[in-house]
Formats: sequence, structure tokens, C-alpha cells
Amino acid sequence: MPSSASSSSVNRLARIFINICRLAVSLTLILSGYVKAIDPRGTQYKIEDYLAALNMGGILPEWATVSASVLLSATEFCLGVFLLFAIHRRTTTKLILALMTVMTIISIWLWAANPISDCGCFGDALVLTNGQTLVKNLVLLTLAAVLCRWPLSMVRFISRTNQWIVINYTLLFILLSSAWCLYDLPLFDFRPYHVGASIREGMKVPEGAEQPQFDTTFILEKDGERKEFTLADYPDSTWTFIDSRTTVIKEGYVPPIHDFSIVLAESGDDITQDVLDEEGYTFLLVSPYIEDADDSDFGKIDQIYEYCEDNGYAFYCLTASGDNGISRWRDLTGAEYPFAITDPTTLKTVIRSNPGLLLLHDGQVVRKWSHHFLPDATQLTDRLEALPLGQLPDDPVPGKIARILMWFVVPLLVLTLADRLWAWTRWVRRKKKDKEN
Repeated sequence: MPSSASSSSVNRLARIFINICRLAVSLTLILSGYVKAIDPRGTQYKIEDYLAALNMGGILPEWATVSASVLLSATEFCLGVFLLFAIHRRTTTKLILALMTVMTIISIWLWAANPISDCGCFGDALVLTNGQTLVKNLVLLTLAAVLCRWPLSMVRFISRTNQWIVINYTLLFILLSSAWCLYDLPLFDFRPYHVGASIREGMKVPEGAEQPQFDTTFILEKDGERKEFTLADYPDSTWTFIDSRTTVIKEGYVPPIHDFSIVLAESGDDITQDVLDEEGYTFLLVSPYIEDADDSDFGKIDQIYEYCEDNGYAFYCLTASGDNGISRWRDLTGAEYPFAITDPTTLKTVIRSNPGLLLLHDGQVVRKWSHHFLPDATQLTDRLEALPLGQLPDDPVPGKIARILMWFVVPLLVLTLADRLWAWTRWVRRKKKDKEN
């Protein structure tokens, strides 16, 4: 009897440990999948970074990298939810073990070769070093192996009869989330240019902090000849901008925003500080490469520029494109607003839309719009000082969290409670029937 009781106690502890492993892995996958799903462009850019590190940059078309982004995030999120609910336990744990094996191999390569500084596991929500990523994946791989060895020890939260509801609802939810964030902007913005952030303050270095040193090089072309220039010797407008790169010469305190610069395309003047120190409102139209920008809403952009002209607000288009791209856009849209050169990686970080629109007030990001939801004449009926459009939105984060709870967590919670109640009533009826027999 003591031996049997001891064995039962060990089994109970083992099951508790297995379910703790199940909870840790599932929540990690859900978080990792979701933060990537709501920023599909960011995940796409990270995939492109991996391809570039493998000397495969440009091999895949944009639709392929976007699709890979959505597929990867949906896979992680769905496997996390399926594991949490213990759905198809054998299959789910095998797939997670396979996924973590691949991810661990990649993280070993990242740690050894350091081709990119951040794996992108949690998007911009949580940035890990390559060493931290390797440790995290090794731990998850170990836990996944435990779950794969004893999958049936995981307690079900949903009966087999109703598993299909969770499967389909989860898949639909995450795919629609990615689709919407592709059409508009990420639901949550973890980047240093989020609404409410001060770009001016984000560029400041605390007094006494060790100063890092950066070297920005511009690659320009003229008469078929390419040369590299710095900001100190930036040439006149007869040169065509090709590319730019910023490298760290000396490590030090790196402010959240350290690579934001605005150089007028025509004159080559650096107006970064002038724009950020501007008192009042400034519109920034952002397009990493203007030749790839969606031109279906250029009429609204022109209206906004005319509105700025009428009300004395500054308006600039920031791009990394050269003169040919800018000239093509001007010919296509009739744009009369000034163009400025900014690093393409910075522009992709600023807003996940091409083009996208920012509204600054005293250097602070007040609003952000994708090109699908640009403000129109019906909204710009007065000066921005008197319009809700010119004010920070009323703390949108709690409302966004509430919508996620309402559309995903609450329905699954109600389903789970109803399912468990149904299972309990079946058990009670079966017990009653057994007693009668």
C-alpha cells in the first residue's frame, strides 16, 4: 500500500510538471505568433533580412515573403492555442517539436555567425539578443520533447466533439487579424515611433552617458559613376541617390531613435532638427521607395498638402528613392510638396504602409494613417488645433485589448465552460445510470 501510494504521488507530480510545460510552451507560442501576426510587414522585413544574410535577397517576390510571414505567425499562434486546449495532443506536440527543432538550429546559426542582431521571435514587442534567443529555444525544445513523449498526460480543456470549433475559430481569427493589419496598420505598435512618442525626446542621450559614434554613408550616382558620400560632403542635386547605410563605429548608449534624419532631396540640407523643433503641426508622408508606393489615393494626399498650405503647416515626403523615382511620382500625381531623403529601414520602422502618413506636433507623433485611411476634406474642416484629428487619441490600448478579449478570449472561454458543463452532466447521468443498473 505505501508503495502504491508513493507511485500514485509520483505520477501525479509528473502530470503536474507536464501540464506546467504545456502551459509555458503554449503561452510562448501564442505570444510569439500573435505579435508577429499583427505586424505582418515587420515579420516580412525580418524574413527578408534572413534571406539577405544567406545571400538570397531579392530571390522571392514580395507576395511570397508576405505569405510566409502570415503563415509563420498563424502556425505558431494556432499550435499554441491547440496545445493550450490539448487538441489532437499527439499531432500537435510532434509539430511543435519539429518547429522548435528548426528554430533551435536557426538560433545556433544566429549565435555563432551573428548575421543579424535580432531574431525577430517576438517582433518589436520583445527584442532578444542572439544568445538569449538560443537559451530560450533550447529550453522550449526541451519542454517540447517532454510533451511529445507524454502527450496524453495533458488535461483536455475541450472535448473531442467540440475541438473543431476551436480549430476553425482560431485559424479564422489569426488570419483575419493579419489581413486587417496588412490593410491598415499594426493593432499594437511597439516601435519607438508609436502614437504618443516624441521623436525629439527619443533621440536624446542622457547627460553623462557614453556616446556611440555612427557613420552614415550615402551612395549616389552621376553619369554612370557611383561614389560614397557622408553628410559632411553631400553633393548637389545633380547626383542620384542609390542607397545609404549607417554603421556603429563605437558602442555606447544608443537612444531608442538613433537613425532618423531628413535630408532635402534637392538641396541636400539636413533639416532633421528643424522639423522636430517645429512648433505646431507637421505632416510627414512616408514612402521607403516611392516607385513602389500605392498611388490610388494620391488625390487625398494632394488635398492634405493644399490644406497644409492654406493653414501654414509643414508637409514633407520622406523617401529613400532617387531622383528618377521622385520625378516619376511627381509626373504621375502632380505632387508639389517637397521631398526629403531618409534611410529606407528607418522609414519601414516608422510606419508599415507605403505610403503612410504621420502627423507630428512639437516633435511628437499625434496620428498615423495607412494610405487606405487618409483623412479627407470632410475631416479637415478647421485648423488642427480645433479638430479631434489634431489631438492624441484617448488611450486606445485598453480599448484594443478589450476588443481582443471580446472577439477571441471570451468566446473560447464561454465555449470551454459550456463544454465542461456538458461533459460533467454526461458524467453525472452515466454515474446515475450505473447505480440504477
